Amino acid sequence: MSQRSGPSDEPTTDFDSEPQLSEVEKKLGGVPREPARNANFNNYHVAFVAALGGLLYGYDTGVISGTLIQIAADFGIEDQGSILGMTVPGHNIQEMITAAILLGAVIGALSAGPFANRFGRRWTIITVAIIFAVGVILAGVSPDPLTMIGSRLFLGLAVGGCTQTIPTYIAELSPPDKRGGLVTFFNVAIGVGILTAALVNVIFADVVWHWKIIIAVIPAVILIIGMIPLPESPRWLVNHRFLNAARMVLRWVRPSGKEADREVREIQRIVKMEEASSKGAWAAMGEKWIRPALIAGISVAIFTQITGLEMMIYYTPRILTDAGFAPELSLWANVGVGVVYLVMTTTGKFIVDKVGRRRLTLIMLPGAAVSIAAFGLVFLIMDKPNPVLAMTLLLLFMFFQAGGIQVVGWLMGSELYPLKIRSAATGLHAAALWGSNLIITITALTLVEALTLGGAMLVYAALNVIAWLVVYFRVPETKGRPLEEIEESLKDGTFLPKDQKRIAEESTT
Repeated sequence: MSQRSGPSDEPTTDFDSEPQLSEVEKKLGGVPREPARNANFNNYHVAFVAALGGLLYGYDTGVISGTLIQIAADFGIEDQGSILGMTVPGHNIQEMITAAILLGAVIGALSAGPFANRFGRRWTIITVAIIFAVGVILAGVSPDPLTMIGSRLFLGLAVGGCTQTIPTYIAELSPPDKRGGLVTFFNVAIGVGILTAALVNVIFADVVWHWKIIIAVIPAVILIIGMIPLPESPRWLVNHRFLNAARMVLRWVRPSGKEADREVREIQRIVKMEEASSKGAWAAMGEKWIRPALIAGISVAIFTQITGLEMMIYYTPRILTDAGFAPELSLWANVGVGVVYLVMTTTGKFIVDKVGRRRLTLIMLPGAAVSIAAFGLVFLIMDKPNPVLAMTLLLLFMFFQAGGIQVVGWLMGSELYPLKIRSAATGLHAAALWGSNLIITITALTLVEALTLGGAMLVYAALNVIAWLVVYFRVPETKGRPLEEIEESLKDGTFLPKDQKRIAEESTT
């Protein structure tokens, strides 16, 4: 049973009347006092403000690629350095500085779920924004490598927490037919953050690294201020028996009161069914009927990281410089990666509700596999590849990756999991994503050294092929389906693609 902050008795709610908030509900905060005048605008307002967390995530994870050389020189760790009195190779300390934020993200993702269950999605996002603000200041003023590693570990708590909470928050407020486009505001914001970091690293190459990191406190403060007047998730409110508050929230983001009340009834029905089980969220994830959703969601999360895109974001300047390209060209290549990422995630935002999540991924993954394989073969065949050819293949890979599986990674994590386990499952989803990101970060350069750049790229190409097969057989289409309907399909055994295909064929005969 989930812990509740609402009254223990079953509330009496007259759905034929206007919702009247109780004294407890009035003190909750995050509950609109009147229906929307423009529900569509409110949906976009919620998505835009909450997605600022994605911008922070993109910037804070991306800015290190261009500042690491300055940080290493400032701390005197180009060749070797000292950590806790031990002499450590400089490249290992640099890897620890880079990877610390990812380890923190795993911890933050797992911790945010219980916090969101207890205090709500809205207050979790506000807390995450505060951690962002404090974390970037601590990192920016770090006087030594150990403090920098600790600061980035702390900052990672916010990165993991925002990726666990923000897509779910937006999804739970969004109407089914617009949910994909609204949730992918988060992906677009990540792209803005990555591109901003790349541009800052190029344009302000001679500015001290401290200010490049600290500047991220500005969007963090904007996120805090922007979240304060926004509503709480109606799913969280129903789960804590604040039914009238949930009605008020949904009337603020739905075109009609009847539609909002109907949705509250459906959420309430699902909650009552789940309450029949005495298992908590983590224990319930072991139930057989939930397993297909976990396999689908967590597989997509892992494949967004291990299929090569994150390696390119973190290490494009390093691998191209090591391959003989001029350092300036390598930094501008990183800008190109950021531009393509932003353009394609923005494009994906506009088409994902039309094309579908599963279909978009299946269309784009083959192109990603072919282009990164060709990129690798160029380096295997040629001693010094043509820069234009290499860059074209690299950006083609980003085109197919960022426009496909990267669009749906966070989106499907916000859609697939039943309400009872949603906070825990989205935490596990984000932790799996960040854990695989951490593995890629600490193994990518070692893989390149062991197999050469060309050989490593062929490994990533093979992983794109495996990702296509897993999506084809295990990931269903969620386009336009209410969250409660997706949950019902898990319970009645019609969740998998083969089951959906069978039902579609039966309905036409």
